[in-house]
Amino acid sequence: MKSVVVTGGTVRLGLAISARLREDGWKVLTTSHRADAGADIVADLSEPMGAARLFAAACAKLGGRPPDALVNNAAIFTGDDAAMSILNLESPRKLTMLMAGREEGVGCVVNVLDCRVLGEGAEQQKGAYAESKRSLLEWTHRSAAMFASMLRVNAVAPGPVMPPEGVHELAGETPLGRPTPEDVAAAVAFLLDAKRTSGCIVPVDGGQSL
Repeated sequence: MKSVVVTGGTVRLGLAISARLREDGWKVLTTSHRADAGADIVADLSEPMGAARLFAAACAKLGGRPPDALVNNAAIFTGDDAAMSILNLESPRKLTMLMAGREEGVGCVVNVLDCRVLGEGAEQQKGAYAESKRSLLEWTHRSAAMFASMLRVNAVAPGPVMPPEGVHELAGETPLGRPTPEDVAAAVAFLLDAKRTSGCIVPVDGGQSL
């Protein structure tokens, strides 16, 4: 059975992604920073060593082997800028590099971005959250080329789906309205398909596509 780690996989969008991948036959390892969240792995990705601890725990649960796939979903939208940068950007980078250290087979990584960092107006988005997602977009392209022989690296860029209060008030601006968590989960499942290529960014914003 193929294995996948879904960070932040017990709540909100991560919960939908985990459920869809289980339906598709994946062995899903969910992660959370909260001990009471019911996750398979408890690790705080806003801490500098969080990614290394998470990956070691995942390998231990898989009999010493790295997971076949990784979904970098965990993110925070507000709060401490340094913690936001570590969780939204540095931890996905570290986890991707750890995935690339596999000794055999080709792994897969899907990063969860934000449609606001794509296309026209992307540079106008300000703040630590937008900057972390812009940098994660750049890292997606760079790591797809850098680790091409070991990993397929892709991303989904959701529109305003399940936004926290006061965040992502853009539902009326997307052509077909607000996407559902299941729409995003389906895009992730599509990119995890072994027949897909690397370096693909799939917007999930209610109507636009690449």
